[in-house]
Amino acid sequence: MRSLGQRPVTGSDEDPRVSELRTAVSRLRRELALLPSDFPDRGIAEDELATLAAMAVGGAPEIPRLRSSLLLIAGAIGSVSALARGLSEVREAVDLFGEPMQRG
Repeated sequence: MRSLGQRPVTGSDEDPRVSELRTAVSRLRRELALLPSDFPDRGIAEDELATLAAMAVGGAPEIPRLRSSLLLIAGAIGSVSALARGLSEVREAVDLFGEPMQRG
């Protein structure tokens, strides 16, 4: 994983955290698509991964929404051991965005 201070190799001005998120989400979506078994919450996981992918394309994702999607994905696929590594990578990518600001 790239450190936060590094820029993508492409030379663009893209936030490296967004790039990490897009990569992790893409990888988990591929792993989920290749999974031969069906499970009750697969649709939820697919929908939330699509939401994360759309946020990554948008450039500046909303941190509370990122975390909400991550929780839904974890709840939907948390017991599928074949997806544990991919889910962990998505969680790490979401964590790069830090804690949401507290309103007070």
